[in-house]
Amino acid sequence: MTVVTVTDRELQPKDYASDQEVRWCPGCGDYAILKAVQKALADIGAPRERTVFVSGIGCAARFPYYISTYGFHTIHGRAPTIATGIKLANPELDVWVVTGDGDALSIGGNHLLHVLRRNVDLQLVLFNNEIYGLTKGQYSPTSRRGTRSPSTPLGSVENPVSACQVALGAGARFVARSVDTSMAHLVGVLERAHAHRGASFVEVFQNCVVFNDGVFDNFTAKEIAPEAQLPVEHGKPLLFGKSRDKGLRLVPGKLELEVVPATAPDILVHDERNRALAQLLTGLEPPAFPVALGVLYCDPAPAFEAEVHAQARAAGLGTDPASLDGLLRSGQTWTVA
Repeated sequence: MTVVTVTDRELQPKDYASDQEVRWCPGCGDYAILKAVQKALADIGAPRERTVFVSGIGCAARFPYYISTYGFHTIHGRAPTIATGIKLANPELDVWVVTGDGDALSIGGNHLLHVLRRNVDLQLVLFNNEIYGLTKGQYSPTSRRGTRSPSTPLGSVENPVSACQVALGAGARFVARSVDTSMAHLVGVLERAHAHRGASFVEVFQNCVVFNDGVFDNFTAKEIAPEAQLPVEHGKPLLFGKSRDKGLRLVPGKLELEVVPATAPDILVHDERNRALAQLLTGLEPPAFPVALGVLYCDPAPAFEAEVHAQARAAGLGTDPASLDGLLRSGQTWTVA
């Protein structure tokens, strides 16, 4: 990893690119996400010497090599755990976790759950391509029923995991979605995630051109995107369509959503702090409904590492200079008071 000395000039996206050759398949959505992250880092003026990217295993996990900051390529599913340790050891660091749908929701599901419920102040960016790309196209936890792959040649009979619903169920205080090719939207979502204090969870729908090409075309294809995507913004009506002529409202007497003309009464207004509404929005799927994109839920709460350090200070811990050498040379046993 090459870490370039920070200068006094304003950093540009290219300043966050490392000297490593980017080795993803030509046309992979990861390239667009990399550019979006570099743009977001430049926009927020992230100090490279205080920024850390942590990844697990998978195609997305090569990310730290391509960012000119500190980075840690860890083991399968454990990136949230390593990131938690980094943030606890040095809360001044700006920590990002880059993971995939297999890495985070299969072997890493337990670790993802706990970093979200603890509300550790870091940004988790999950690349979801609904397939295992690195290991040659087996189905993943997010693959849809009927997905044919080397491990499901007759079609998957499993119900897929919804990444955002898992995050909400785990107690995440910030949950958002975007698409790899929607550069301006993705950069905005990443900047919102960074501004949030606590665990920020961002799912990015990402195309795998080799093993699952076009899996999101039913809502990302240019010609149908306006009718199949619902951009959400706090305090604004939930409207969509090329002419914004459709909207969402609650079915009378039920906790369900329905599509109605934009002129209908009771069109819902997006409220980021409404967890129940966020749950409903994450469940919308084509063709009956558009896919909700943007910040679905944001309700800040004290960050885990801040409370841990505050508790330690209140107990008087860490007030005396620590000596690791003294501890190691103090004998074969230690007494803990």
